[in-house]
Amino acid sequence: MRDLLIQQLKGINSKEDFADLAIQIFRYQANHCEVYNEYLSLLGCRVNDIQSVDQIPCLPIEVFKKRRVCSSGDVDIEFTSSGTTGDAVSTHFVKDINIYRWSFLKSFNLHYGNPEDYVILGLLPSYLERKGSSLIFMVDELIRLSKSEMSGFYLNNHTDLINILEKLKAAKQKVLLIGVSFALIDLAEIYQSKFPELIVMETGGMKGRRKELVRSELHEILQEAFGVNAIHSEYGMTELLSQAYSHGNGLFHCPPWMDVFIREIDDPFSMSKESATGGVNVIDLANIDSCSFIATSDLGKKHGGGFEVLGRFDNSDVRGCNLLIN
Repeated sequence: MRDLLIQQLKGINSKEDFADLAIQIFRYQANHCEVYNEYLSLLGCRVNDIQSVDQIPCLPIEVFKKRRVCSSGDVDIEFTSSGTTGDAVSTHFVKDINIYRWSFLKSFNLHYGNPEDYVILGLLPSYLERKGSSLIFMVDELIRLSKSEMSGFYLNNHTDLINILEKLKAAKQKVLLIGVSFALIDLAEIYQSKFPELIVMETGGMKGRRKELVRSELHEILQEAFGVNAIHSEYGMTELLSQAYSHGNGLFHCPPWMDVFIREIDDPFSMSKESATGGVNVIDLANIDSCSFIATSDLGKKHGGGFEVLGRFDNSDVRGCNLLIN
């Protein structure tokens, strides 16, 4: 059954394919993921009564901090989230790393083409300073596939990074600079250039290193510093094996096996209307061995064929998770 679902996952090319496979994976995970099965039971959900995607209950993301959200058996790798001192971190137990590798490479190809066409520079100090980052795993693989000696990670060696950026600009190379927000701001304070061909991609927040900025303010600072027309963004997290990308203006688009729904702020089991602000629910069918149906702690809205992330719930767990972790 699992092998057939994976085969279908890799063949999705329409909304109808997505909806059909989502129901199949829901029923599979209801039987094979103990934590999700327990959650559905506590909700009184009868699996066979679920006939459409919008009826599928989403597991609160906070559960990944307390429970092992995975089907039985050995795992290839454990990805962990970042967190401030004393905070619990999420753990994603990944049974098959090849599914993650397929997902992020396929999504990158759909949005940006072949990694071989780029020099890829990673400015991800907070992620490099700890173990278990799924983002570092992804960027490391993209750097390897770029096959450029100039591709690589940078921690605090801004001088070397600036020199490489200037060389690449002079050589008119295609360059992707992917960085955590605070590190890109640090670089922008000492590097001013006009490099319109450069793709600057921000991922993650300030991680406690700087004051949080609204996305439009962050993008304005970076656009001015690097001389680019738009700032790209990556939307991903430890608990997901897929990413959505924005090519500017903070509007994210999903690959065909991933979708986002907006739930009511005060009722986690009701969906919001189009363009209304609410909690972000993600369906990531690449999460076949954990849980594909996640209620995140993000606030957002859908419009223009994509979705926008507007912030996070303040200092509170996603409603519903106390069913499993109290």
